Amino acid sequence: MNENKRTVTILIPCYNEEESLPELVAWIDRVARTHNLTYEVILVDDGSSDGSWGVIERLKGEYAAVRGISFLRNYGKSAALYCGFAAAEGEVVFTMDADLQDSPDEIPAMRRMILEEGYDLVSGWKKKRHDPVGKRWPSKFFNWTARCASGIRLHDFNCGLKAYRKKVVKSIEVYGEMHRFIPILARQAGFHRIGEKVVEHHARKYGHSKFGIERMVKGYLDLITVLFMSHFGRSPMYFFGSLGTLMFLFGGGTTVWVIADKLWKQAHDLPLRPVTEQPLFYLAILAVILGVQLFLAGFLGELVNRGSSDRNNYRIDKTL
Repeated sequence: MNENKRTVTILIPCYNEEESLPELVAWIDRVARTHNLTYEVILVDDGSSDGSWGVIERLKGEYAAVRGISFLRNYGKSAALYCGFAAAEGEVVFTMDADLQDSPDEIPAMRRMILEEGYDLVSGWKKKRHDPVGKRWPSKFFNWTARCASGIRLHDFNCGLKAYRKKVVKSIEVYGEMHRFIPILARQAGFHRIGEKVVEHHARKYGHSKFGIERMVKGYLDLITVLFMSHFGRSPMYFFGSLGTLMFLFGGGTTVWVIADKLWKQAHDLPLRPVTEQPLFYLAILAVILGVQLFLAGFLGELVNRGSSDRNNYRIDKTL
């Protein structure tokens, strides 16, 4: 391996965290020196309105391992991770939050799990949390939902402290609020060795939490999106076509039944209502129309996929 290659990259998105950054970088440097780790720290300033970028510039002068990326405006954590992953050079890449709630002391053990135990991704589990109840319980429910929906047995999908093999971060695309579901994205990309480690969680020392109901709603919508894309992203007709077929069969069958019922009653001189006065008839027509529309949505999805530039983008692990 090239001697100049960084063995560990610590990627830290930050938004208005000027108070915590010096203490966090000093902590990382202390851990790296204690364990003889060659490292780099990538600080991504996500459009902070305080003096975070000035602090990053000062830290760059104090620590040669510090690198900085500054956004013109606030794009969100996923955008910061995307740019940081692209810039990362270490064979093991860590992500952690800038608020000092994640402990850099976990880095050596998680690095060993990647390099020696063969994991592709190791996620932290904040088993004992120091957050308010209003944040803990929604988070527990969210993690339970993600665990059941994805089949990945992690207790804390949203933990900011994670370790990745380099090829994992170079193979996934993070956008929107997808940073919550990186384990799902990694498995979708073909990385199945996903582990978990109980990590120490500290109470927030500076600033205030950015957690809110809006992030919860976005998180659930993105969970639905990532699950849909992982199952039907390359063949949307499988999803829309199946639903369209069911709707079309239901509508067609109901229409036939309504008309047959009328003809039978006419043949036996039984009292009857005109077909157009029966709500079931209009429900059947609606189902047929929805079925056709779902088919059209599936066809459009296939046309979009056919024109996609990465439709034949396959990740090759090894060649001989």
